Amino acid sequence: MSYDEYFWKASILELKQGYYYNNMNKKFTCLICGKSFESGVIYPAENILYTAKKAVEAHVTETHGSMFDYLLNMGKVYTGLTEHQKELMSMFYKGFTDKEVVEMTEATNTSTIRNQRFAFREKYKQAKIIVAMTELLEEKRDSNRMDNLNVNENKKDNLIDIHRTATMIDDRYAITQSEKDEVLKRYFNIDGQLIIKTFPAKEKNKIIILQQLAKEFDQNKIYSEKEVNAIIKNYYDDISTIRRYLVQYGFLDRKTNGEGYWVKQ
Repeated sequence: MSYDEYFWKASILELKQGYYYNNMNKKFTCLICGKSFESGVIYPAENILYTAKKAVEAHVTETHGSMFDYLLNMGKVYTGLTEHQKELMSMFYKGFTDKEVVEMTEATNTSTIRNQRFAFREKYKQAKIIVAMTELLEEKRDSNRMDNLNVNENKKDNLIDIHRTATMIDDRYAITQSEKDEVLKRYFNIDGQLIIKTFPAKEKNKIIILQQLAKEFDQNKIYSEKEVNAIIKNYYDDISTIRRYLVQYGFLDRKTNGEGYWVKQ
């Protein structure tokens, strides 16, 4: 499982700290960029020696800033927050009083801010209930699969994970593992090359293909347009269409002048 796939399976604690520990390979891995630190190895940084755990903690803070800000800026499709609510949440996190928030915003009085604090607390309570019910649901599904013994067969109705930089989330992303497997088998040959002449119009097929092509890009590299084109050319002749879709669907980001592309994080 890649770190990007793990992001959606991470616990609340792991999301808050920004990394997870894999007991199989004994590595601490950043949830944002996937950089790993192996347990038992000492990592030097600016005359300081870090254990793997301390190194990944330092990496998350120094490279990505606070996890609060990262999660806050994931977008409304994931947080459900408007720009105004994000602004208020950020101010609350920084410790501003209700009176200070009123002075810094267009709020008319402190009761308005207090009501927003109350609304956030109620959302938090609702979210905890949803998390608990969803985890119970998943545990029940896992138990039923084990009872049926055919684990691989039952996994086919699992919904695939959505990339966390998706620009819009709707029923286009309601894709099961069996649907994904079928599309990959239909549109890619055994060497992993696209075997279509016209890019599919069906949104689900398009998303599955773009997810597959996006794996060819290094998370920690900035690409020139020529380099992006070279990667796409290995799969599909209509380079500009794929390049545009990769940006449009939130797999890649780019400079406004098109001179630099990178995996959107």
